[in-house]
Amino acid sequence: MSANDDDDNSDHLDLPTAEDAASTGAAADSADWDERLKGLPRLLRYAMLIVDGADHVEERLIAEVEELCPQLSHNLAWAKGRSLEGAMALAAELDRRAVAHSEPALRSLADSVRLVSLPTPRDDEHFQQHRRVAKALVKAFQLNSLIVEQKVRCDLERFTYGWAALQACTHFVPKKFSAAMNASLVGHRTAEHRISAAKAALRLQFREENDRRKQREADRTEAVERQAAPILEVIPDHHLVVARLSENEMKSPKLKEIIGPLKDVVNVALPLVQAPALYEARNTLLFEFPYASEVVDFALADLVGRETVHLRPLLMVGEPGGGKSRFARRLGEVLGVAVWRSDASRSDSASFGGTDRRWYSAEPCHAFLAIAQARIANPLVLVDEIEKAATRSDNGRLWDVLLAFLEAETSSRYPDPALQTNLDLSQVSYVATANRLDPLPGPIRDRFRVVSFPKPTSKDLDALLPAVLTDLARERGLDQSWVTPLDGIEHEAVARNWAGGSVRRLRRVVEAVLRERDIHASRN
Repeated sequence: MSANDDDDNSDHLDLPTAEDAASTGAAADSADWDERLKGLPRLLRYAMLIVDGADHVEERLIAEVEELCPQLSHNLAWAKGRSLEGAMALAAELDRRAVAHSEPALRSLADSVRLVSLPTPRDDEHFQQHRRVAKALVKAFQLNSLIVEQKVRCDLERFTYGWAALQACTHFVPKKFSAAMNASLVGHRTAEHRISAAKAALRLQFREENDRRKQREADRTEAVERQAAPILEVIPDHHLVVARLSENEMKSPKLKEIIGPLKDVVNVALPLVQAPALYEARNTLLFEFPYASEVVDFALADLVGRETVHLRPLLMVGEPGGGKSRFARRLGEVLGVAVWRSDASRSDSASFGGTDRRWYSAEPCHAFLAIAQARIANPLVLVDEIEKAATRSDNGRLWDVLLAFLEAETSSRYPDPALQTNLDLSQVSYVATANRLDPLPGPIRDRFRVVSFPKPTSKDLDALLPAVLTDLARERGLDQSWVTPLDGIEHEAVARNWAGGSVRRLRRVVEAVLRERDIHASRN
């Protein structure tokens, strides 16, 4: 009987029974096989060697044939030439001996020879040979798939059904690859969409479960807060309750010490300062800072269409002496909100973000202190010279704690460590100044709107003098009307000694001129 005969017309060449298939070749060379493949039929073991890209697969098979059929001429010829004709002749001879001597192990050897030798089928070429190996693979896989670990089972499934479908998929597989190599490729393609769909379904299931879990946690938190919080009256428009504490918490001895100066802003709807007419605010700022028109427009652009004052985090970067800090203060004053200044070089996570209640010096976060001082829900917090914040993390870095205040999601539920309750700081505006941008970490830069703050030139002198005189009068405790404008000689002296640049230097020059004026007046 020829090995090329169709299995349907040659019943005595059908595959072994289930019991035979499970034992065929399994004990012959167990020492040479991977532990994962113990108990598998020879054909599936060779399939896994191909999947794993093992070396010397043909040499292993030649050695097995030699062990079971010593000095078989067909095996020697194939070992020498490695030709397809030699492989098919060897497979046919092994089939003949399997029938003649009733040795099923030789049939598994014959199919293994075909498995490692057959090329990718073209038209009807080697059709019967491919079909025979496909039937053997499918039956062996069905009988043995459950005895191996999941990874091996998946690899064998892909290879087995890839081989079975190979004849219908020859139009897209590489011609230069063998049938065994292309079987893995086809097997992967047959499961590609199912795998993608399974992954998508798993991701969706995970996302839905995660959303449900978050919702349950949010519901529990809301229920606890609702139960603990006092009943408030209807909150008026343009008002916000920043801090909510229950009556029991308000009576806590430890909290009573902390909340003493803050009681007027706890469980109270605080007003939100309404935005002024932007053109008036712009004209005022441009009069005082004529050299910083771009900064003025950049800062006020956030208020277009808003009813109340709230600026997204703003970082002004410029050389020292340009007036950044004064601009930030005047911006808050012109907009009608209180300004709380924090010196970054003296602040850390504990001082700015609040100190835990268990410490003797417990104190709420700076943003809430700014709210308590101004009794409004939307003050402006100025972080001056933010790049000079300490980089050591002994008490926590200022940069790290700032992140929670700069994000809308976290600032609306900021867990204050002193009050041990969530504060709604979402309407607080943050403005920072820096001489250089380089020291700041990436997360801080990402959360600020960054704008370059220029220095004034000599052309801006006349515009700057009124504001400088007003500030100096305020520092002296005088009404502005008591400080008369500079006369021609004084103006010339100032212009001669200040050619632009630092506003601080301009203040010193003007102060020196006023001092000379006072000395001259006392002599007369």
